[in-house]
Amino acid sequence: MPLQRRLPKVGFRSRLAMVTAEIRLHELSGLNSDAIDIKTLQDANLISRNIKRAKVIASGKIEEAVTLKGIKVTKGAREAIEAAGGKIED
Repeated sequence: MPLQRRLPKVGFRSRLAMVTAEIRLHELSGLNSDAIDIKTLQDANLISRNIKRAKVIASGKIEEAVTLKGIKVTKGAREAIEAAGGKIED
């Protein structure tokens, strides 16, 4: 029997997507902390407790300087954070 008939006819769901979250720029501006990491986002109830990775996307504006630790950012979000005086640490 051909392979395409033996494979299940359901969609693919990434296991990595279940532990990854997207954060918008305007959500970061609502936090009162200067240094933001995964724990800070969980304490502010922006992401759930089972999230292990986060990525900041360029949606909205950020006015204050923040420092991101261990959080990935998109190219547009990096430019907006650095223009506001913030920095990204890996």
